[in-house]
Amino acid sequence: MNLFAYTITAGIMYGIFFGLVGLGLNIIFGVLKMINLAHGDFIMLGSFLAFWLYQMLGVNPLFVIPVALVVFFLVGFPLYYAFVPRLMRSKDPEMLSFILFFGVSQVIEALVVFFFGNNQRSIPTNVFGGGGFDIFGQRFPLAWLVTTLVALGSFGLVYWYLQHTRMGYATRAIMANREEALVSGIDVNRISAVVFCAGLALAGIAGIFSFFIIGASYPSMGPELTTVSFAIIVLGSLGNPLGTILGGLIYGIAIMFMQSYFSSWADILPYVLLIAVMLFKPEGLVGKAARSA
Repeated sequence: MNLFAYTITAGIMYGIFFGLVGLGLNIIFGVLKMINLAHGDFIMLGSFLAFWLYQMLGVNPLFVIPVALVVFFLVGFPLYYAFVPRLMRSKDPEMLSFILFFGVSQVIEALVVFFFGNNQRSIPTNVFGGGGFDIFGQRFPLAWLVTTLVALGSFGLVYWYLQHTRMGYATRAIMANREEALVSGIDVNRISAVVFCAGLALAGIAGIFSFFIIGASYPSMGPELTTVSFAIIVLGSLGNPLGTILGGLIYGIAIMFMQSYFSSWADILPYVLLIAVMLFKPEGLVGKAARSA
């Protein structure tokens, strides 16, 4: 019973974090209808940024969040304007985006290896304090709670942006129908650029706290994180950012059950979930709600 309670509780916290892992990828897809295959590499860059600031300056990961927001936004704008408008004018932007962002992923990994080497990096879990906390009689590190709260806060900000700001209304209009939004006078290119940068920033924030859920960070972790992110957003619903948290919860609980009871099979879970959803409910678990909104 104790193992079962631990699995469920840990799975929920895992799932909320992994919802954050997939959130940036999903909002970019929702607006641009492109899959950023370098998404996991930006998560990796966020983790390296947090590690570097912690090691060199002793900066607490919580205070790296505003730094990551600024850094990834500044990186995102030139990356967007250098590639995305050209992709959108091509005959097959979706396929070309796969090729382009795959190349970006390889370049990022190669540069990180060149400058930092292949060694794993980590931040101690007691960085927020040495104590833990109890839920349903189970003891967890305080870092898990902080990570969960940051992830929930990120979801809350995205929800507020989409539901309670003028730019959020415009973003939802673009998600619903890009051509109609353009005809209605919405500055589609500007909003797409902002959302693209926000997606990268969310990936960076996920990277900051990945140490406490995933473990050590290393340059080649990007493709695996992209696969997990893609499985999560397909599970929740492609193009529905708020459906990502449902996909994350299902993935988190499932991965904890696999690790607790069938540990040797845990690594194939993202691929199994992805295949199952594509076969039986390709629109995602909340796909109909997303289309009718």
